[in-house]
Amino acid sequence: MSESKSKLIEGATGSWEIVLGLEVHAQVASKSKLFSGAAVGFGAGPNEQVSFVDAAMPGMLPVINRRCVEQAVITGLGLKAKINEWSRFDRKNYFYPDLPQGYQISQFKDPIVGEGEIEVERDDGSVFTVRIERLHLEQDAGKSIHDLDPNATMVDLNRAGTALMEIVSYPDMRSSEEAAAYVKKLRSILRYLGTCDGDMEKGNLRADVNVSVRKPGDPLGTRCEIKNVNSYRYIQQAIEYEARRQVAIIEDGGTIRQETRLFDPGKGETRSMRSKEEAHDYRYFPDPDLLPLVLDPAWIKQIEAGLPELPDAKRARLVAQYGLSTYDAGVLVIEQARADYFERAAAGRDAKLVANWVTNELLARLAKDNLDIDESPIPSDDVAGLVKLLEDGVISSKIAKEVFEHMWAGEGTPAQIVEARGLKQVSDTGALETLIGDLIAANPGQAEAVKAKPQAVGWFVGQVMKATGGKANPGSVNAILKAKLGVE
Repeated sequence: MSESKSKLIEGATGSWEIVLGLEVHAQVASKSKLFSGAAVGFGAGPNEQVSFVDAAMPGMLPVINRRCVEQAVITGLGLKAKINEWSRFDRKNYFYPDLPQGYQISQFKDPIVGEGEIEVERDDGSVFTVRIERLHLEQDAGKSIHDLDPNATMVDLNRAGTALMEIVSYPDMRSSEEAAAYVKKLRSILRYLGTCDGDMEKGNLRADVNVSVRKPGDPLGTRCEIKNVNSYRYIQQAIEYEARRQVAIIEDGGTIRQETRLFDPGKGETRSMRSKEEAHDYRYFPDPDLLPLVLDPAWIKQIEAGLPELPDAKRARLVAQYGLSTYDAGVLVIEQARADYFERAAAGRDAKLVANWVTNELLARLAKDNLDIDESPIPSDDVAGLVKLLEDGVISSKIAKEVFEHMWAGEGTPAQIVEARGLKQVSDTGALETLIGDLIAANPGQAEAVKAKPQAVGWFVGQVMKATGGKANPGSVNAILKAKLGVE
């Protein structure tokens, strides 16, 4: 297993190691809820997507959603995890105003998915492994709204009963950066599989972060759980604050109390929510309204055969098939739509040049305008067209950047823009020879300087480019200059 890299915290008594495990809640991509036919979707009015089952009306019985089970199996296979052919749903008992049943239907000792693992890339390109302990299905609670009335709390049950996959890792991460990288990689896998849209802003992917600290080599410390963190930046901020809080308490002679905490993004700190419950506090027992879930091995094999190409495999293929660097391929496979865009643009073109335009110019501009690649105003065919103009010597790389700006503004295809704006590269050697001859004749001192120091030829190149408005073919210009000045 590729090891995590510990990021040590320096305290008054020396170095401390952060130990991290995450429980990621991913909303299952399904049109209906886990145990009812009520619709699932964002933006509906309060309590518009609630069935009698979701509202826990007397006598209403849950019925398992086959699609949600299938999505859990797909995810488990994508995480290289063991699929349990026999699993069971349990009742997890706790009181919460927006949990109308007074319990949550979840899975405890017998989850649908067992142990797996994920290979995660750090920013420096190195890789570490995070082991998955389990994936289980459970229903979400509703939502309490506290800011509509100063004297009352409103309850919206639209989310109640929505299917969640809780993906639990082992405590294999040792820094906030590794935790964020793990969630990014997990999100990417889920989106490739189509089992969760990964929309963190809408709460469709959120993490409970378990943080503890210890002296390097010591046994694991007491952990605190930070609930429902929904951005990479907040995950890192919450971990950094919480780890330093725990170190300060221990070094002051105190002890860490196992508890559940919340992260306040405005203050950049965690605060206590409640003491951390143990499994026995929830009084788990098998749900009497649901039979055990028994999966046909042939069905699992059928699902496995239909899995899509996942990020790691796609990255390796892009490197092998197109000759891309591991870094460029890694940037492209973060999102499946990004990799698909590249492959459409690279068909029949210089793939490395296409990758350069996609990973640098296009992605930078999309990020600046807060757009996803499937919202790009420049279609993949136009990136291919721009690269063809470069390959054919019609435009220079400098002119290509100008053409790109006009493409972004929606002024037409690259060829149309070059023609309309007169941006074709000057490759007429006769005209260039005349221009260069005149320049040499007008600047004899500079010409002698070039003969003594060939690197000084750049001055003439600059003058030619200035005279042609940047349209001169750089290769032709350099060849003519060297021939006329007698330099290598």
